[in-house]
Amino acid sequence: MKVLVFCEQRDGVLKSSVSEALGVAHKLVNGNSDNVAGLVIGENVSSLTPDLGVFGASKVYTASSPSYKLYNVCHYTDVLENAVKKFQPDVVLGAASPMGRDLFPRAAARLNAGLLTDLTELDYSENSFNGGIKPMYAGKVLANVTYTNNCKLKMATIRPNVFPSEKKSLEATEITLDCSLSDEHSLETKEILKGKTSKADLTESSCIISGGRAMENEENFSVLQECAEVIGATVGASRAAVDSGFAPHEMQVGQTGKTVNPNLYIACGISGSIQHLAGMKTSKVIVAINKDEDAPIFSIADYGIVGDLFEIVPELTKEFKSYVDQ
Repeated sequence: MKVLVFCEQRDGVLKSSVSEALGVAHKLVNGNSDNVAGLVIGENVSSLTPDLGVFGASKVYTASSPSYKLYNVCHYTDVLENAVKKFQPDVVLGAASPMGRDLFPRAAARLNAGLLTDLTELDYSENSFNGGIKPMYAGKVLANVTYTNNCKLKMATIRPNVFPSEKKSLEATEITLDCSLSDEHSLETKEILKGKTSKADLTESSCIISGGRAMENEENFSVLQECAEVIGATVGASRAAVDSGFAPHEMQVGQTGKTVNPNLYIACGISGSIQHLAGMKTSKVIVAINKDEDAPIFSIADYGIVGDLFEIVPELTKEFKSYVDQ
């Protein structure tokens, strides 16, 4: 089995989901690195080849041109099709990111491939990738999805921050792809406008402090924001807090929000529903603050504090400040 991984980058920096997808690729090929290749598209992306080798790509197909600086689904589909023709993979993997959700359906239609999206578990055996599990209906159902028997090329997107990454430290070989643009496409990308929010992407954050329904209102999230600014964290929220109107959906952590994998996750006033735990349980260190000593969040917490978050978090902020100022 051969696997091609679409390696998403932003401004010359690889997304963390790339190393996760390459880790999945190595599982599918049973550790045979020669059968794993990466594809990276953008402006001046050749320099990313060594980084992709570190995470397990033995070959890296690059399409490096100023024309690819801005994402364009038509042009990116052309490049992906070109890479598939050259490498002849059995499987094409990518992240279930906004770009992956846009690119992979179009590419699958072009390549007449089977497509499974947003997988959180994989069903595979030696030389066989059968399908996997994906959450549906706001996380209330876990669907077992499979490819049809006559599916020759299989494409899949995996949910970020679910699968582990592992360094392989390979010397990747770069293969340059033709960067000529087709005249057939009428779609042209003029400009990409960033969202109004100044908050960091939760999926890329190494430290997160989240609030639940116990925050009581939107204004009280300032307590978490003050703490976050001291330790360089990003503020998140549970679904209960979002549904109550305390925080926007972009801050939601959980099965129906964003799946995160930070080094430190501080849960404040979050009881710990199954849906929330599914989105943050792989965090390296979990600290839970809750009045209810029987809250489910404590079952997976490395450190637990039973008490009022409005008393505890300000005290933590003071301690963090004194430590940082040393």
